[in-house]
Amino acid sequence: MTYPPEFRFRAVALVRAGKPITTAATELGISAGALHNRVRQDQIDRDERSGTTTHENAERTKANKRIRQLEAEVEILRKAARLLGDDRPDPKGFTR
Repeated sequence: MTYPPEFRFRAVALVRAGKPITTAATELGISAGALHNRVRQDQIDRDERSGTTTHENAERTKANKRIRQLEAEVEILRKAARLLGDDRPDPKGFTR
């Protein structure tokens, strides 16, 4: 389940204020593992721990989506070239 950013921010703030993760998670009705992961990601985003920031993850996801889109376009062009017979090299070796 996806929670709004304000909810996640308040949950992390409770832990940062000193409340144990298990207690905060129980009070908020979420799993301790989910809250632990959110706290860890917050520490990474604050540069308190090494890892990939939320912004970097978003950029990587965006780049991977674009790569998949471009690969699909190239595959379409390859299939079109095969259908049109443009995939055979020039018999004399010329490239144009």
